[in-house]
Amino acid sequence: MPSFRTLAERLDAINEFDREPVSEDRLQGPGSFIGLYAGEHVAGTEFVIGPLFVAHGVAAADLFLGLLVGNLLAVLSWAFICAPIATRTRLNLYWKLRKIAGPNLLFLYNIVNALMFCFLAGAMISVAATAVGIPFDMAMPQLSDLYPNSAGWVVTVLLVGAVVTVLAILGFEKIAHFSKVASPWMFLVFVACGVAVLPQLGVHTIGDFWQVASEKIWTGVPMEGRVKFTFWHVTFFAWFCNMAMHIGMADMTILRYARKWTYGFASAFGMYLGHYIAWIASGILVALALQIGHEVAPGPIAYLGAGLAGLVAVLIAGWTTANPTIYRAGLAMQTITPNWKRWKVTLAVGVITTVAALFPALMMRLLDFVALYGLLLMPMGAVIFADFWLLPKLGLRQDYAEWKQLLFSWPAALAWFVTLGACLLLNLAGGVEIFFLGLPGWFIAVALYVGLSLLQQRRAAATAAVTTAPSPEPALGERP
Repeated sequence: MPSFRTLAERLDAINEFDREPVSEDRLQGPGSFIGLYAGEHVAGTEFVIGPLFVAHGVAAADLFLGLLVGNLLAVLSWAFICAPIATRTRLNLYWKLRKIAGPNLLFLYNIVNALMFCFLAGAMISVAATAVGIPFDMAMPQLSDLYPNSAGWVVTVLLVGAVVTVLAILGFEKIAHFSKVASPWMFLVFVACGVAVLPQLGVHTIGDFWQVASEKIWTGVPMEGRVKFTFWHVTFFAWFCNMAMHIGMADMTILRYARKWTYGFASAFGMYLGHYIAWIASGILVALALQIGHEVAPGPIAYLGAGLAGLVAVLIAGWTTANPTIYRAGLAMQTITPNWKRWKVTLAVGVITTVAALFPALMMRLLDFVALYGLLLMPMGAVIFADFWLLPKLGLRQDYAEWKQLLFSWPAALAWFVTLGACLLLNLAGGVEIFFLGLPGWFIAVALYVGLSLLQQRRAAATAAVTTAPSPEPALGERP
């Protein structure tokens, strides 16, 4: 099997700095991050999220202002919380967390993390597959479908999953290049979809837009059975829909390649192109679809706006979002299976993701899932932030688990579990909606980790002082 051996050897040779800092010669310029963020956040899922605001009765002014503020807060979170630590350590999230939390706690975190990313990437692949259904007259999954509904759906998902997995195996540079090539025209198609249908809604001049937006698109009246969203819902959703990436520190894995921490501001290209303009465009499309009784799934509404180009845009957008997500999940799983090469782990993750994508239920419940996965992973990002910036200022040691060769850091574990418990209590007893839990949760996790680390390290220092103190001199007449 010489050809297979050669391919395996070449894949083994791809070095993604899984357990060491990124070397100086592999750092990337700002263009890579602009392309990556624009590609990842101008995604097929924007055709799911944008209609959410229409369904929940957001008023036009609340939408435009809320997205402006919320996306700004997200960019600042990437730039001032995640990027500085990523560029100073040059480590991925998982290896940095191993130093803080110990290998046993990291094992638990990575299982949760990898599964969340697999399911998220699976939803992206499902969305991309819906675009294929239109030209081939494939039976599309319905909102109530939980299982694969046709052989065509299964074949399509398997093909899309295979392409996404191969690109993720090839590594960060290939992913960044693919996103850089795809994102400009993909964004233009998104915009074209929205603009093309405006005349059908009654917009014939620029002056008509605001009246139509307020009266026919974002009317302020929720659909039956939906909770009404306000300015605050929009702001916090835009800020925290990628909570795991910025304040949860998952993008340390990406930004460790940045020459400067200021490249964290490149996330603005993803936020304002994808989470502002693309969400607005998809809202316009779904408003028309509802008005004429058309299907509201991602593929059909893209086809409504731009025909075949819209379908291709949804397909590619799903790929460019799923690629870095599978890449992150592969790195997470590799710290669990250190003797496996990264490409083998990523291949296994790709298989799990593709199998998950076969089930439409994952895509149909995407909004609930996005809110939940960010909240589950966020506390460990707060632990990294506190360990890196706050502990040295208090005279405490960073990376304590590594220094003491601990297998399990109980301050990090309690910060994680107690924070999630507090968020659950706020939700159930206090009635705080899941979109708003990230902010108090982050401060709770930071306070818990700092306080418990102070207790842990002072007790250890006191024990060490007692153990090493010299024995008192024996009194006269006493036996030594």
